[in-house]
This record gives sequence, structure tokens and C-alpha cells, in this order.
Amino acid sequence: MVIIPREKPVIENLNSYYLDVKKLLEHYQGEIGSGGIYFKSHAAEGVIFFDKDDLLNAIYQEKDSVLSGAEAVDQLTNAGGQYNFSVHVYKIALDEVYFWSSIPSAEKIYKDLSTEFTDLEGLIRKMSSEKLTGYIDVAIGSGQESGVIFIINGKIMGGSFTWDNGEPGPTQKNQELLINKTKKHGGSFNVCRIPLSKMKVQGNAREAFAKPSKNTLHMMEELFEIFEETISLKRKVKADFNKILKKNFVANADKYAFLDPFAGEFEYVDRRIEFSGTATDQELINGITNSLRQLAQEFGVVPQFMENSLPWSRKYMRQLEHFNIKLA
Repeated sequence: MVIIPREKPVIENLNSYYLDVKKLLEHYQGEIGSGGIYFKSHAAEGVIFFDKDDLLNAIYQEKDSVLSGAEAVDQLTNAGGQYNFSVHVYKIALDEVYFWSSIPSAEKIYKDLSTEFTDLEGLIRKMSSEKLTGYIDVAIGSGQESGVIFIINGKIMGGSFTWDNGEPGPTQKNQELLINKTKKHGGSFNVCRIPLSKMKVQGNAREAFAKPSKNTLHMMEELFEIFEETISLKRKVKADFNKILKKNFVANADKYAFLDPFAGEFEYVDRRIEFSGTATDQELINGITNSLRQLAQEFGVVPQFMENSLPWSRKYMRQLEHFNIKLA
């Protein structure tokens, strides 16, 4: 299964005939840090996943043949003469790239479950409560349609569906459609788990998991700016925004220690965030959105804040869905 989360590519439609794939990998390891290079031709496809230090894994599929690991890397880096691949480069957050690169090592823990005995909606809840890292593969009816739901540590992070070109993306509406289709036409499910021992999350990678990405910091900077502009229009709010923010952070220091002003790890100045502490993307987003939600309630600007942040919510819809974040 050749799967890669296909958001807007960093670069697309390169021709493998003119490429030195090894040099292309080296360049984008330094340029974007972590991601995947996707290869597609009329007869074969593949992907190479990487972080800034290593090639994490590769998958190559040709007719009935599937290769992974070093064999797939060799095939993709040397196949330019055999196949005219269209090549696309995608940036993938470090806290996700290890998941995508580990999918080929997933093991079936439940096989051929049937809608006759198993409800898909209940199965998704069960796997989420059990903190599954893996995916649920769903065949609808006799297999005329299908879908895959990807899960990391119990959190749904996306899906792939035949009626949506099979490309991974936001999953809420498609998940509801998948559930309804299985109720109407029946189906079967396979649940696959990625063993933690197979996830390449060691050494520097573990430390990187506890650092928010630049995209997350930029996303939060934009939300701060929206909130700051919202309360600036509130006549009764005369205090300096940074003082208001720090007061809230102090009150929540027991829950979000990385935001505690006295720790000196987080600073928001001139609409820019400087962060030197330890927190995952999920933790930082939770801490900031919960604080802004409290402040919006405190100053009576919840409706205005919701309205002003609508374009932001649409822009970051995938991230908000992935981290299960709601401003209201």
C-alpha cells in the first residue's frame, strides 16, 4: 500500500528522467527536514520517507510486486531510465512522518470482521479508547468501495477513501459517509497495528517529538493576532494584552507549565512566538486555545472571537481536526 498524506506539495511534476534522486533527497532533507518523495508512472508507484538525518523507509509497487526498505529505495533511485516517473515532494510534520513510514510494518490484529457482528462506529470508538496506532481498513459491500482510517495513539489523523480519489486527507465527513455506507451495504474490516518497536522514534527523534513545529507556531501566532484584535475593540478592556495573557498563563501554570511566564520558555512579543521549552504540537495548541477560550469568556467576546476566527479555522481545518481542537 503506497500511502502518503498529499497536501499542497513543496514541488511537483518533476520528471525522473532528468533527476538525480539521491541529490534531490539530500537537498530536501536540509530544506524541509522531514517529508516524502512520491513517484508515479503508468506502471508503478512508490514513496521514500525521510527526516533530516536518515531515510526512514520506502515502498515500491509494480503490478503484483511490492518492495519496501532498502530494496524499494534502490528501485526508486535507479528506475528513472525504466519508468518515466512524475515526482512530487511533500513536507510531513516530524510527529507524523514516522507513522506514515511505518505503515508497511503494521500487523493485523483483527481480520475480516463483518458488519453482521461488528458496528464500524463502535469499532472506531473501541480502537480510539485502546490508543491504537495503525489503521482500520474497510471494504464496503463486496468490495466495490473502500476506505482506510488512520489512527495515532487513539486519535484519528486522516483517511483515504475510493470516492475521494484515494488520497489521504481530512476525514470527518468521509468517515460519516463510510459508516453510513457500511450500515446500508454491509462490509468487512481489518484492524492493523504498528508495533512501537517498528516506529523509528529513537534518539534525536524522541526529542523532536517534544518540540512544536514551525507550522504550529505560525498557526498560533495568527490566532493570537485575531484574539488581540478582537479584544482591542472591546471598550472596557484597557489592560495591556501581554499582561492579560501572562496573568492567564500563571493561573494555568499547573496544567500548562511550558506557558508559565516565570519559566521563561514561552514569549509572545510583537505578534511573534518565541518558544524554547518542551511541548508537543498537541500540548502547545491545547494550552493556547484553552487559555484564549477562557479569556474570551472572561471578557465577553466569545461570539466576536468565533466570527473573527472563521477564516483561520478554515485555513487550518486539517490541523484542527487532527488535534481535535474546537475554539467554542
